[in-house]
Amino acid sequence: MHDLTEEFLDFLRVERNLTGNTIEAYQRDLEHYLTYLSQVNSLNLQEITPQILTSFILHLQDLGLAEPSIARVISALRSFHRYVLNEKYTDKNPTELIRLPRKKYELPDVIDIHEIELLLQLPDTKTPLGLRDRCLLEFLYATGARISEALNVTQSDFFRDGGFVRLFGKRRKERIVPVGEEAFCWLDNYLRAGRIMISNPLISADYIFLNNRGAKLTRMGAWKVLRKYVDKSRIKKHISPHTFRHSFATHLLEGGADLRAVQEMLGHADIATTQIYTHLEPAYLREVLQTFHPLEQAARKRNRT
Repeated sequence: MHDLTEEFLDFLRVERNLTGNTIEAYQRDLEHYLTYLSQVNSLNLQEITPQILTSFILHLQDLGLAEPSIARVISALRSFHRYVLNEKYTDKNPTELIRLPRKKYELPDVIDIHEIELLLQLPDTKTPLGLRDRCLLEFLYATGARISEALNVTQSDFFRDGGFVRLFGKRRKERIVPVGEEAFCWLDNYLRAGRIMISNPLISADYIFLNNRGAKLTRMGAWKVLRKYVDKSRIKKHISPHTFRHSFATHLLEGGADLRAVQEMLGHADIATTQIYTHLEPAYLREVLQTFHPLEQAARKRNRT
């Protein structure tokens, strides 16, 4: 079974050309699966039944995994068992009768504008790393980029004259996103007085965001950067790089942006994803109602007289 999972991962890497992050996710899910199979003495491929798979899913639920995470694991198991069936390592597919749990969307916290401003003011921009941190936070909020997209941005991806940046999303899908003047200003400052101080010609390549050794900043490194400033700010919300993406979209919609324009900037293939993602706060919706509904406008006029 371990050899088969390695063969399957090679297939995903070479034949399907999946990204490194996706391969790692498959690998983690399959490792959990194999650990469970070894505990129930079912590492023989022919002995795996739908009942064993169901018990594995119940085991994941007992561990407290969220439904989207369980759905991802089931998807990985389906792909794996289809592969070993197609390759004729077995003559059955025990995942055929397994159903995905209904997907629930949990909206992340939105950072209020004054909280964004507070976080942006915290980096010490007199230091190279402080300039990097300010530039990274500005970039995430200015573009709504996924953290993986931001960390893979290179200097050649910026079009300063046009005010755009080129991002590569899931499956290397390219999109062009506008960048505001404030974010470009901090990018210029960082390139001039920050990146040049920490870059290393041997390992920096053309990447914008580098760690203190000059290598490309990792996802964990970016998380630690953000965590430092969230702790300093004492904001009592769960804030991750993804929160900046959600806040970017929400604030645009609150300002009157077109939903399809936001969809394009976020890189969503389906506008339904954007509709769920760009949740509007009840207080804002109430303000819209009071401002634009004709009866509310009449009531406010009466109250003023």
